[in-house]
Amino acid sequence: MDKPTPDYDLVLAGGGLANGLLAWRLRSLRPELRILLLESDEHIGGNHTWSFHDSDLSPDQAAWIAPLVSRRWPRYDVAFPDLARTLEGGYASIASNDFARVIEPALGAALLTGARIESLTPTGVRLRDGRRIHARAVVDGRGMRPSPRLSLGYQTFLGQELRLAAPHGLDHPVIMDATVAQQGGYRFVYLLPFGPDRLLVEDTHYVDSAAWQPERLRANIAAYVAARGWQTAEVLREEHGSLPIVLAGDFDAFWDELGGQPSSGLRAGLFHPTTGYSLPHAVRLADAVAALPAFEAPQLFAAIRAEARREWQGQRFFRLLNRMLFLAGRPEQRWRVMQRFYRLPAPLIARFYAGRPRLADKARVLSGKPPVPVGQALAAACKIHPDQIRKPS
Repeated sequence: MDKPTPDYDLVLAGGGLANGLLAWRLRSLRPELRILLLESDEHIGGNHTWSFHDSDLSPDQAAWIAPLVSRRWPRYDVAFPDLARTLEGGYASIASNDFARVIEPALGAALLTGARIESLTPTGVRLRDGRRIHARAVVDGRGMRPSPRLSLGYQTFLGQELRLAAPHGLDHPVIMDATVAQQGGYRFVYLLPFGPDRLLVEDTHYVDSAAWQPERLRANIAAYVAARGWQTAEVLREEHGSLPIVLAGDFDAFWDELGGQPSSGLRAGLFHPTTGYSLPHAVRLADAVAALPAFEAPQLFAAIRAEARREWQGQRFFRLLNRMLFLAGRPEQRWRVMQRFYRLPAPLIARFYAGRPRLADKARVLSGKPPVPVGQALAAACKIHPDQIRKPS
């Protein structure tokens, strides 16, 4: 039987960060391509805030995503029980409403919202209303998928964007305030000042389970706001999530599970293994895919897998640090690891966030007396396969 004639060169399933950037980049650089972005909701991007450091991106990358940026700041603060520090260096955030505001008009007819996906293959999508869409390739960007091939910790969070009754007095972000009670894991509060009286307050926990308790996190935010002497006039919106923190994994087995299905974003394992930040990876993937000469599914799958492999191989050091953070010492003492890290030189910290530590950086991070029991740190370092950490389910 003949194969159906493709309706599109490329269909992108899911309008999150990675697929949204990919569609926008292709629309700009490859306007001859027939692309379609499918999103189940009314708008792409969901309800999120994505942040990044200027040093995470090349100048060219920073230039092409600049129209999406909601707010930039020249520096940021961190705070721990025994350390408070301001670090110079640009930090920026993209709010999902700005993401949608810019990208949706640029895509025009290449965007289909309200499209609920029933099933997909590397070359086709079936929608719940019965429609079938054929393409040379389909990219699945519908978020993280559970897999026994990865051993994970989690960064769970709930954030509220607040309008306060009076100015908050902050002129740059606080990306970690870990002076708060730890509550059984590494906990910190994240603050983004979007206006004189407008502030995103996020309660964040590095914990062993993706489960979370929204009422407790909301109570934490209310208590923190009150302790800072602020008064909430209005909760403008609320966002929440659970980001994967990779401790160990079997890369080839993880990708074999995909069965040749091109994927993007968290679904492809393209994120910083320690922070969970995925925007720099999404930007790099968009550039890499836009440079491909053709978009047949097997070739696209191989190209994205090769990109993910390069990232995975370069992240071995981060997975080691994650195991020491999650597997060595008591959970409520994890803040000591992060406090020690933030005493290091600012250029090293910038390279760490960018995922490009030098050999000397790695040696500096690991030198000296560790803030966790030495025996437990060594045992954690040796657990390089997920089977050594938890049994596959």
